[in-house]
Order: sequence, then C-alpha cells, then structure tokens
Amino acid sequence: MTTTTTAPPPHKLTSKGQATRARILEQAAELIYTKGVHATNNEQLRRAAGVSGSQLNHYFPTKESLVLAVIGWQAERVLTLHRSERFTRFDSFDAFRAWADFYVSYERAYQEGCTLGSLASEIIKTDLDVHDELASSFDQWRSVFRDGIERMQRLGRLSAEADPTQLANLLLAAFQGGMLLSQVARDITPLKDALQTAIDHVQTFATSPDTDGRGA
Repeated sequence: MTTTTTAPPPHKLTSKGQATRARILEQAAELIYTKGVHATNNEQLRRAAGVSGSQLNHYFPTKESLVLAVIGWQAERVLTLHRSERFTRFDSFDAFRAWADFYVSYERAYQEGCTLGSLASEIIKTDLDVHDELASSFDQWRSVFRDGIERMQRLGRLSAEADPTQLANLLLAAFQGGMLLSQVARDITPLKDALQTAIDHVQTFATSPDTDGRGA
C-alpha cells in the first residue's frame, strides 16, 4: 500500500463498490481480531475478501486508511445496536437491565468478546495515527449512556446529584472489564457480575426508594 492517498468515502461508491468495500472491511476486522494489526497483510486480506490487489488499493491505499475504516465499521455496529429501540434510549432502569441481559444471555458473548474493545487493544500497540478515531468511537458509545442518564434526571427518575459522565464511564468500564474477564474464564459470570454491580450503583441515585431496578 502507498502512503500518499486516502480511501474514497463510501458515499461516492456505486452499490457494487459499497458491497465490495464492506466485504473487505468485514474480512479485515476478522483478520485483525484473530491475527493482530501487524500480522494482517494484503495477501491474506485479498484471499479472504476475494478481491484483487488493485481493488484493495483502490478502496484502502494505506494500512492506516484501512484501520481507520475498520474502526468506523466496528463502531457503527456497536452504536447502531445501542441506539436501537431495543434499549429505548437508556432512559429507565429497565433499559439498562435489558442491555445487561442482552449480553449476558448471548451464549457466544464471552467467546467473541467486544469487537471494538478487542480492536482497541490491538491498535493502541501500534504507531498508526488512528488513536483519535478510536477515542471518538468510545466517546460516542459513552455518550449513549450519558444521554440516557441525563434523560432519567430530567424525567425525575435519578437524583440531580448523579454525575452522568462518571456513571457512563462506570457502565462502559464494567462492560469492557467484565467482557475481558469472561473471555479469559470462558464463563459469562464476570460480565454478569460487573454489569449488575454497575447498574446497581446507578440505581443508588434513584429518586424513589421503592425502585427495584426493573421499573421507574
């Protein structure tokens, strides 16, 4: 790959081009997850995605442009799930419990781990200039929780004393740490415990003492 040009933005591609680019990204994400950033090369990616060298260079002329796109692709998958109606904007304890239950009940969660978290652990070891993009992805994820907590305060469900940013950091850290420990143990219990404890702490700021975490 050269180092002088950048990958064409997806919105300028044809439908076929978008499909090819998406296929490359999916395979690149899998290779980086299993082999690491440095161990992933063009030949492996070409074979996995079924594209030519010229196609690969057309969409991703540099390794940096590829990794940036993979970050965006993985982040979009995570954010789309968290912004979906499944969790109703995280403005209730029910929504946070549903989020925890979703991952705890997903039988392959600890095997697959957090795709974005795993990607981050690989990228921070490199000298690629992609750390800002990675930090932005986690900021957007954190903001989903923070915005939900702020809505709970406006709805009178959480005390004004609660710090939305601090609690959002806690929830995200509990997820990342719990997922890692569950991967190591091959057991979902660490993730379950971490998420339950984090949500229980958020609940200590509930305005109603009768709130049991599955209402309000």
